[in-house]
Amino acid sequence: MEQLGSHKSSYGLNNNGLENVGKAYWNLSAPALYREALVRGEATLAAGGPLVAITGQHTGRSANDKFIVKDPGSEQNIWWGKVNKPFEDSKFDGLHAKMKEHLTGKEVFVQDCFAGADATHRLPVRIITECAWHNLFARNMFIQPTAEELADFKPEFTILQVPSFEADPAVDGTRSEVFVLANFAEKLVIIGGTSYAGEIKKSVFSILNYLLPEKQVLPMHCSVNVNEAGNSTVFFGLSGTGKTTLSADASKMLIGDDEHGWSDDGVFNFEGGCYAKVIKLSKEAEPEIFETTRRFGTVLENVVMDEATGELDLDDNRYTENTRASYPIDFIPNASETGVASNPTNVIMLTADAFGVLPPISRLTPEQAMYHFLSGYTAKLAGTEKGLGNEPQATFSTCFGAPFMPRHPSVYAELLGDKIAQHGVNCWLVNTGWTGGEYGTGHRMPIGHTRALVNAALDGTLLDIDTEKDPFFGLAIPVSCPGVPSDILNPRNTWADKAAYDAKAADLVARFIENFEQFTDYVGDSVLKSAPKIA
Repeated sequence: MEQLGSHKSSYGLNNNGLENVGKAYWNLSAPALYREALVRGEATLAAGGPLVAITGQHTGRSANDKFIVKDPGSEQNIWWGKVNKPFEDSKFDGLHAKMKEHLTGKEVFVQDCFAGADATHRLPVRIITECAWHNLFARNMFIQPTAEELADFKPEFTILQVPSFEADPAVDGTRSEVFVLANFAEKLVIIGGTSYAGEIKKSVFSILNYLLPEKQVLPMHCSVNVNEAGNSTVFFGLSGTGKTTLSADASKMLIGDDEHGWSDDGVFNFEGGCYAKVIKLSKEAEPEIFETTRRFGTVLENVVMDEATGELDLDDNRYTENTRASYPIDFIPNASETGVASNPTNVIMLTADAFGVLPPISRLTPEQAMYHFLSGYTAKLAGTEKGLGNEPQATFSTCFGAPFMPRHPSVYAELLGDKIAQHGVNCWLVNTGWTGGEYGTGHRMPIGHTRALVNAALDGTLLDIDTEKDPFFGLAIPVSCPGVPSDILNPRNTWADKAAYDAKAADLVARFIENFEQFTDYVGDSVLKSAPKIA
């Protein structure tokens, strides 16, 4: 094996069972990985310097092809079901052996990095890829060790991604030719049949979601920022709820945009980069993220480019709506240099309620916070996905990240409840969705009003304002807020037909109740009493 690169670890690839590869490129810099990707025809260069890669058939996560090896050490800790599907260890070993054989004589790229800005809880990860651009993605997304740390770098987990290797479902026990298999006993994830880079990122997140609760660290699918006084805020929210937009505040320091841990000492970013969705990205609305699509070091995934000029068309969705940009977090001007912050003062749970039922902001009790954390509610809009029909669809993703939670959701909810109580955190539910009626009748809550409400919550203004109780969800709704019309604060007031509001609210409450039945045996009476009720 020929080994190239100035930062090779003494813990070699033989420890990963890869003695027979032809060449191994170790911890190459961004410029070096650019050269390798361009020479191999893996990607193209766009105007301004970003690298553009097209992933082919798979332009998003292959959730149905993700499995966890069932082993005695982790079996009792996994939340088995639709998300975490079991895989036989013998089948894993056979597929892994074929994968290594497939790499005989081929070239691979190795990136040794850390997941976790807090050195106490960071995870050393080795990411081995077939393609140079995937290695650059890994370099962007995770934290770079020093030269001294690289010399003796020993990974606690390894990710092996080989898109050109496809499984044979009839023989290998997979669902299709694509596979994303996690083996906690072997401390290994193997990925094949897909070039979508997000599988690497989310595999590391899933590993941390399994490991950290045993250390009393809460892993979170959230963004975090810090104000001038040093107070941090956690923003939970599913896609389309405004998590990235609301946390990207020029007046605040960004800790991270997607994945964090909450320990006894505070919150910390898992990553060293961002993986932003860029379809229809606007220079006016999100100038910092827009600028990353015009600079060297950024990896653009499935973004349309003019081959003659290299100019990008961020509005073109011919490949997918899920166009992405991967870039180091320091490309964002107000990003934290350390990736760590104090224990949160506020937790905000975001939803985009297309039924127009939930208030634009409400204060949650700790029990309500646990309830809404376990529920993870938002709504998908008619027409945005195939098969949704003509009405909005209620969507529940527990802990605001169900696809990446190996343990039972109650594990994460209990940790959240403990930390809220320990640190006296203020909790808020913010609806960035519809007002004045449901989707098709009402309109989206103006972003200016949402920002004003969030700022009033974070600076303490709303803590001193009287509230009224929502009869359906039991939420404490402020009766006024500076800079926001008072008549929009209670959603019932915005509906012309009050009886229609009551019927829609009752319908949404019923959906919450039905969804939460799966958790009733895992939470205390105080949480159950905080559940919404049909008025």
